[in-house]
Amino acid sequence: MHRSRQLTIWLFLILSGFRPVSAQSTTGRTQKTSRVEIQILDATTKRPTPARIRITQHNRVVPLLPTEAVAVMYGLWDHEDGYAYQPDSSFYVAGTFSLDLPPGTYQLALSRGNEYLRQQHELVIKPGNPVRKTYTLQRWINMAARHWYSTDGHIHIRRSPRENPLIMTWLQAEDVNVGALLRMGDFWETYYPQYAYGEKGNYQQGNYLLTTGQEDPRTPELGHAFAIGAGNRVRQRDRYYFFDEVFDKIHQLGGLTGYAHQAETFHGYRGLVLDGLRGKVDALELLQFCVDEQPLHTEHYYHMLDLGIPLTATAGSDFPWCGQDHGHGPPERTSRIGNARFYTLINGPLTYQTWRKAVQAGHTFVSSGPILDLSATTTDHRRAIPGDRLDLKRTDKITVTVHAYGHAGQVPLSALELVSHGSVIGRVTSSDTGQSAAHLSLEVPFGAIQRGQWLAARCYAGPGQAAHTTPIYVTVEGGSFHNPETAPRYVDLCEKYLKEIEQELTGPRPETELQAWKYRDGLQARIAEARRVLDDLRKKFKNP
Repeated sequence: MHRSRQLTIWLFLILSGFRPVSAQSTTGRTQKTSRVEIQILDATTKRPTPARIRITQHNRVVPLLPTEAVAVMYGLWDHEDGYAYQPDSSFYVAGTFSLDLPPGTYQLALSRGNEYLRQQHELVIKPGNPVRKTYTLQRWINMAARHWYSTDGHIHIRRSPRENPLIMTWLQAEDVNVGALLRMGDFWETYYPQYAYGEKGNYQQGNYLLTTGQEDPRTPELGHAFAIGAGNRVRQRDRYYFFDEVFDKIHQLGGLTGYAHQAETFHGYRGLVLDGLRGKVDALELLQFCVDEQPLHTEHYYHMLDLGIPLTATAGSDFPWCGQDHGHGPPERTSRIGNARFYTLINGPLTYQTWRKAVQAGHTFVSSGPILDLSATTTDHRRAIPGDRLDLKRTDKITVTVHAYGHAGQVPLSALELVSHGSVIGRVTSSDTGQSAAHLSLEVPFGAIQRGQWLAARCYAGPGQAAHTTPIYVTVEGGSFHNPETAPRYVDLCEKYLKEIEQELTGPRPETELQAWKYRDGLQARIAEARRVLDDLRKKFKNP
């Protein structure tokens, strides 16, 4: 092992709070180690399964790595910060591993993503006595069996074909069906290179798929943009602040575009308004542990929806950047692939094409643990799910049904809400009659609907656990689903954000990372175009 790699691993472990476990006794005599052999099985298949492992002693990480640990280089800014160890000092194995441990009592943590029950075991090691253990991981829910496949839409790991099976094991150990590996960029450079894009960049094993995308452009003034499902990458170094040109080319390549980090950080709400008003944006990364410990932030999402602009809800971990608590908090908040994910309903087998088509249709919900099921049914038996547009006559009636699923011990549901135009119109809690921490449900009938609206479900569970659907877009006789009560205020808010962008165009600026002023003319033209959209919206809302 190179010295730099050794130092990097030791740094990660020290940050995780471990102290080395010595093979010597208090008298200084070397103790005899014992061989420990562990096998992890899937309860359904009865076969060895990839899993995440963490070994501690007296709340300190044991810095002994089995040869079976699956190692892939990763790190911030594409540096070699980590290999086999994860940020919380866990490691991944394909199903079995062995270690030589000094005598003592150890704690063994096993997990396989959100849908499996986590396990904690105690290992008592005696001198010279080998230990052989088999543990079985069991699901509390199987969403793929229901044709809902999970995606981590925001992973940063560089990749060549050689890394495919290794990263695939990481993905499987978190039970993420689709992992989108994003090449990251900024004004100066790109990071986390991928060897190919589109079909050529895909790698699949059964119901698990690696695919590529990009988080680029990224600016402090307009936010971070992402793209998935495109046939190639798009980068315009000399026209970097014109996000819309990248979005247009991504769409030509069959991909989807969106804003990352809930549009909360790096002033992403500005870019979301500038490009969203002009119909350039498909999605918003609605759930992620990059802002704070609460992963669900809806302010900017509801802003756009209430203006009648549809946005598909996506989510992603932003591994290895976000959620770094070094293993001291709940697993959901650890910097971990799949700690924030979105589920997509796919009719038929999981392939790159069926996945991309389903995401484009908006059949999604985001989650850091809970599971949601939202549907609307009309009196003439039409049924709609998240992402669908449901056009009604004024005499039509609908019934909206929502279910939330959790696990009383691991994902204890607390509240389920039906949201329309940003307001809660139906709510149940786990303490209500007929409800529980494992299952919440509500049914809301609507009489004759006179105006369009968007309908979405959201729920909350334990610390850091939340979920939210893409809306069902209900329209009446071909009209809009905007909110007439909040739209005028949101139009004014859009204008405020556009003025913020204009303030960034004064320059030159001494901060080298602020480059928007160099694109003043082009951005002013785009702001003017967005203002024309706002003028049309004002007229529309004044004369519905």
